Amino acid sequence: MNYYLDAFRPYFNFEGRARRKAYWMFFLFNMIAVFITTLLDNTLGMTFDGEDVMGRGYIYLLYMLFTFVPNLGMTLRRLHDVGKPGAFILIGLIPLVGAFWLLVLFCTDSQYGENAYGPNPKGKGNSNEDEISEIGKSL
Repeated sequence: MNYYLDAFRPYFNFEGRARRKAYWMFFLFNMIAVFITTLLDNTLGMTFDGEDVMGRGYIYLLYMLFTFVPNLGMTLRRLHDVGKPGAFILIGLIPLVGAFWLLVLFCTDSQYGENAYGPNPKGKGNSNEDEISEIGKSL
């Protein structure tokens, strides 16, 4: 749950890096919240009129408006972690291929060491001391 709340603390922060685990935990809790808001909308009879809205209503809409900026920030920080600029989110607009490519990027491990967007959030490769202390440990 801390990963979910951590996405809201830097509400308008689109800089830096986000680990794979932080992104996917935020995604998981976000999907649970979407399910709950949709369930509440259906239970309380607050759904929009129309057949193609899948039972979503006002509670769902408020939740999505509230989480749009943190979701965007977490996504951009995840792209930064693999060494891609935030503009790569627009790749998702390419039919079929774009969504798959973004999924691959979101599942890719962090770029080792520092990159243009900051130090590795895992702490690996951020300084020469880490590399030097690892020499000979696998023997």
